[in-house]
Amino acid sequence: MNVENKLARLMRNSGPARFFVPLGIILIILGVILLVARPTGELVETVGTVTSVTEVAGDDDKAAYDIGFTYTVDGREYQNEFVDMPDPCQVGDPIKVFYDSANPQNVTNTKAGGVIAPIALVLGVLSVAFGLMRSIKAFRKSAELEQTAPGAGAPPVDFTGFKAAPGVTEYYCRFDGNNLKPGYIVEDAARAVLFEGTMTKNAIVGPRIFTFTDHTTGSVKTHEVGHVTTSTYNDNYFASSSSFKFDGKDIWDLLHERGLRLSTDIRSKFPSIAYDVARNGRPFARIEACSRFVHEEDEAQHKVLIPMGKYNYRFWTDSADFETLFLTLFAVSESEQTMVE
Repeated sequence: MNVENKLARLMRNSGPARFFVPLGIILIILGVILLVARPTGELVETVGTVTSVTEVAGDDDKAAYDIGFTYTVDGREYQNEFVDMPDPCQVGDPIKVFYDSANPQNVTNTKAGGVIAPIALVLGVLSVAFGLMRSIKAFRKSAELEQTAPGAGAPPVDFTGFKAAPGVTEYYCRFDGNNLKPGYIVEDAARAVLFEGTMTKNAIVGPRIFTFTDHTTGSVKTHEVGHVTTSTYNDNYFASSSSFKFDGKDIWDLLHERGLRLSTDIRSKFPSIAYDVARNGRPFARIEACSRFVHEEDEAQHKVLIPMGKYNYRFWTDSADFETLFLTLFAVSESEQTMVE
């Protein structure tokens, strides 16, 4: 498995950690700041007198007020100010003040501030601890998959020069969405249709029915295709895990049973995802997402710099097993998968 797949898998499995660890750090910093600023002695309530009121811009363009006031402690008069107060008042109005008995110059307008600091610290520590636990779990899961996932421990398959290798031919897979029962068509460079997968029954509940027609062998088969299940964390592109049932079996399990292993090249091809498909330890196909106009002769006239989605592909192979080739393309396109084990 390449670096991109390992990174994607780790990000997928550690999704909650990427939220809770930063949140916890922010809460801890806030708690420390409030802890340093809070009074060292007992808060004593007194009543001061407003000496100035200055209107300032508050949050959401609402007015706020900086209020200056005086108050007396043990016969000594002090001056202080509350900033960004939501409610206006008038010079001469009384104002409630809580001062620090150990340092009367340190004041607040509420006693509640004393409990915010420890609450923020506790929540911060719990958040970081939970995030770290999820991170450790993600690393352990990733390490376990390195040993147990399909193809684990096998040497990487070298696809260098595969597309130009003797016997390798370029084909095209295009999405046929001209009606309410869409499908996919595989063609060669002469636009001869080699394989078709057409939906013959659409269903909101229960499996959809597809007919796979292999024009190279004359085989026609009907398959039940379940609805796609995709899970993500924070809508993160690299964190998607997507699958569907094909004749009652998870599509990726089915491909693995056929000896297929897929790896994605996210870093070098984004947003045009490319898949290297190995079968039983040797190169089987190279799949690249492309624009709607997939044939070479269309490229100059209809060149699209950014691929138009997940429905159209160029692929290269030296295999005549178009059923397995098509099933792989079908799985990649239908499942919205960005990486597979």
